[in-house]
Amino acid sequence: MFEFFKDGLLQFLSYSGFGNCTWGHIIMICIGLVFIALGIIKEYEPLLLVPIGFGIIIGNIPFTDGLQVGVYENGAVLNYLYFGVVKGFYPPLIFLGIGAMTDFSALISNPKLILIGAAAQFGIFAAYITALLLGFSPMEAGAIGIIGGADGPTAIFISSKLAPSMMGAIAVSAYSYMALVPVIQPPIMRALTTPQERLIRMRPPRAVSHREKVLFPMMCILLTAFLVPTGLPLLGMLFFGNLLKESGVTKRLANTASGPLVDIVTILIGLTVGCSTQATNFLRPASVLIFVLGAFSFVIATASGVLFVKFFNLFLKGDNKINPLIGNAGVSAVPDAARVSLVEGQKYDRTNFLLMHAMGPNVAGVIGSAVAAGILLSFLY
Repeated sequence: MFEFFKDGLLQFLSYSGFGNCTWGHIIMICIGLVFIALGIIKEYEPLLLVPIGFGIIIGNIPFTDGLQVGVYENGAVLNYLYFGVVKGFYPPLIFLGIGAMTDFSALISNPKLILIGAAAQFGIFAAYITALLLGFSPMEAGAIGIIGGADGPTAIFISSKLAPSMMGAIAVSAYSYMALVPVIQPPIMRALTTPQERLIRMRPPRAVSHREKVLFPMMCILLTAFLVPTGLPLLGMLFFGNLLKESGVTKRLANTASGPLVDIVTILIGLTVGCSTQATNFLRPASVLIFVLGAFSFVIATASGVLFVKFFNLFLKGDNKINPLIGNAGVSAVPDAARVSLVEGQKYDRTNFLLMHAMGPNVAGVIGSAVAAGILLSFLY
């Protein structure tokens, strides 16, 4: 009888997390707790970091293979939920919601701000070239480079096509740098600007008519999609969502896209991306290198936006000059990057409100990252 209970206890322990736990699982669970702490205590992108952090914990609960509970096991519930990440249909739904909640007025009223968003995409291609030099394949390098756009959905969409095996590291890296925008960007902005440049006051944006707002998404989809058809899933949903918002006759659809739909997809994408960071697949030298390259890409993107404004100002006069503190907003982290521009600007002049100006390059960065993704797919996929 004693032997029977002993064997049963040993068998139970062999199936439990305690019997399958490794140091890798403990490390990843601690990382998940850090993500949750950053989201709750520091309020760094809590809508992203809390689901991802909890997903990391779920994905690193040790278990015996064959129980159909892991995100990589066929037939498991988590595996079905992860299908939207693997096949890349969660990111377009996120872009639909972004379009439905984004006001493009700042960009429409000052179209030259789109050049800042384009300049910030240089970080993507700088990281792509660097990754190639470090020995990554062209497809892997393209997936890593997109981290510089600070756009988690785009990073997931690209990695699902180009480097599925690296998707967990790339997605977590992209979302991490999105959340850390208030920490990473300000030192770069201060280092690249002078006290006089930080005090530049920009001309108030002009009022944008309803007709312009409705025509903008239709004109943009035709221009960008004809240029890079490979970016159509992201660009199409972005501008469709914006048309729902601005048309004035589809308020219910716009509210659904910008509210319940985007919230549900954010939960699913955050949780399943976190679950994909199982220690056995995630804790590799390549993952560490991806985080380093992602940081490099993000720094270059931020610096490129700021430096481009400084260069552009050489050709602008009077109140047409642009405050280079909005150059950081050329990355796609909407609206956190624009808030950083505002906060940094008010440190030097509390009456200088840069938020609306910064939203121009910020939404241009969303478009730019999707276009850059389409360019990479066009010659790599």
